[in-house]
Amino acid sequence: MATSATRLRPNILIAGTPGTGKSTLAAQVADSLGFTHIDVGKEIRENDLHSGYDEEYKCHVLDEDKLLDHLEDRLNATDGGYVLDYHGCDFFPERWFDLVAVLRCDNTILYDRLKTRGYPEKKLRENVECEIFGTLLDEATDSYPADVVKEFQSDTLEQMEENAEVIVDFAKNWKPSSVSDMES
Repeated sequence: MATSATRLRPNILIAGTPGTGKSTLAAQVADSLGFTHIDVGKEIRENDLHSGYDEEYKCHVLDEDKLLDHLEDRLNATDGGYVLDYHGCDFFPERWFDLVAVLRCDNTILYDRLKTRGYPEKKLRENVECEIFGTLLDEATDSYPADVVKEFQSDTLEQMEENAEVIVDFAKNWKPSSVSDMES
């Protein structure tokens, strides 16, 4: 079982409220580094890692145990080099990640993004409230060491490009203590 002390390349989790740009950023970072991108939502759907479908929220209900079992061999591997994106993060083992990047977004921009996606009103409202209260950032800071969690603003394409550069630089210069030196 690899840890940040034994992994050859870092593993990165990009988390945040739906609509903050996680999947886009994760794909860009993975492509730039030659890492493997894992869109956790897609993994859940394509591998039946759920306990059913929630009609009210129009999404699958995550089975955390199935998902963790499905990812375990890859994330425990000594090679590392994975970039995962998912809105939640508190159920992933701490040892899997060397950086947890939490994307934040202005509420008005987020509302418009989610409205464009056709989110039901209740789901849209709850996700915007989640962002207002910083729920996912709190979840990350409660679940991982402070030097592993970094907050990134993700309102514009320019910010996304800057975020990608910072994360790519982190990975290229990665050492177990390098997270705390990274500027966000």
